[in-house]
Amino acid sequence: MKIANGIEMLEISTEAMGRPGTINPTLIWENDNVILVDTGFPGQQQLFKEQIEKAGVPFDNINMIILTHHDIDHIGGLNGMVKEIKNNIKVISHVEEKPYIQGDKVPHKLAKLEANAEALDENMKQMYNMMKTGFAAGYKEVDEVLKDGDVLPYLGGIEVIYTPGHTIGHMCLYLRESKTLIAGDLLFYREGKLSKADSSINHDQDLALKSLKKLTQYDIENIICYHGGLFNDNANESIKKLI
Repeated sequence: MKIANGIEMLEISTEAMGRPGTINPTLIWENDNVILVDTGFPGQQQLFKEQIEKAGVPFDNINMIILTHHDIDHIGGLNGMVKEIKNNIKVISHVEEKPYIQGDKVPHKLAKLEANAEALDENMKQMYNMMKTGFAAGYKEVDEVLKDGDVLPYLGGIEVIYTPGHTIGHMCLYLRESKTLIAGDLLFYREGKLSKADSSINHDQDLALKSLKKLTQYDIENIICYHGGLFNDNANESIKKLI
């Protein structure tokens, strides 16, 4: 789905633990620079390629991958994507996420499952094994790190908003010219309504609420939710109502 010139919201089908779904990574391009924001689950390269080329952008033109955070459905496809694309790829994340994306630290959700390993039922053990295998396949060295307030010089400026809580280094991206927020997992779009991430999937709920408040400093018209897609119905007021 085209959001604005040079901004495409991808719609990638998924299936986790037998449950079908959709994720919404973002493609950004200007001149010779093509940026993919988040890489889905392991093994989804072909689905990404089909969606990206449907948007009129050659898959092999991608030269940057930005990761909003280190959950398996955001970084699981990273290593495979870099190997698949016939281009030199720069992998970028927030500085706090780097060790998790590289495998130097155990990802939050994996660590939580490991800490309760003896109490896990069969379904949760299956999920743990799937996540552990998926993370191992996705780990990749990060080439460049970002911090709060950094601005990437594309499409009128892409501002980094450090929004910890869901993970310790979660970040959103604000595209100034089109007033578009790439929300990662800070915000969800469910049943026609904008919502915040459930506390059960947040690493630090207090930080997540502070991060939501931070968004009120921005004039936002479009919100790309990784889970749920595009929300553009009075975005600023809808964010305030969640706080």
